[in-house]
Amino acid sequence: MIRLCTNADFLTILEIVNDAASAYRGIIPADRWREPYMPEAELAEQIEAGVEFWGYEENGELAGVMGIQPVRDVTLIRHAYVRTAVRSRGIGSALLRHLRTLTARPILIGTWAAATWAIRFYEKHGFELASGEEKNRLLRKYWAIPERQIETSVVLAERRGHPI
Repeated sequence: MIRLCTNADFLTILEIVNDAASAYRGIIPADRWREPYMPEAELAEQIEAGVEFWGYEENGELAGVMGIQPVRDVTLIRHAYVRTAVRSRGIGSALLRHLRTLTARPILIGTWAAATWAIRFYEKHGFELASGEEKNRLLRKYWAIPERQIETSVVLAERRGHPI
């Protein structure tokens, strides 16, 4: 079952993000890795900035989470994570399908350039990589991230025919 996460889910969201983000250890640039990957204060800031988390609940427990955030004239998919123990069971796909129904705006997704599995996942679901210059423009316009993260990230845009 997919449901909107509540304040009561805060620590569970944090747990899922940090568990799933372990896949980035040794993959993303070392200067971008930290432990924990997402501290409590950052999650609180993301929610305060308008990221709305949705969760995939299985047997009464959240197995995965994905955020959606309207920014200017687009919608961002943010912080998409599935517990390590239940990966490759369609949880991320189900969450993405659901979040896509929540907006008519163009959808953008940012991820680490070295996270090839994540890029393949989004491409499989109809997203295309933005070119280098376009990626930089989009990251600067729609995300609040440091330059180093812009250098080491990619943006995928939904193939809906919307100009961005």
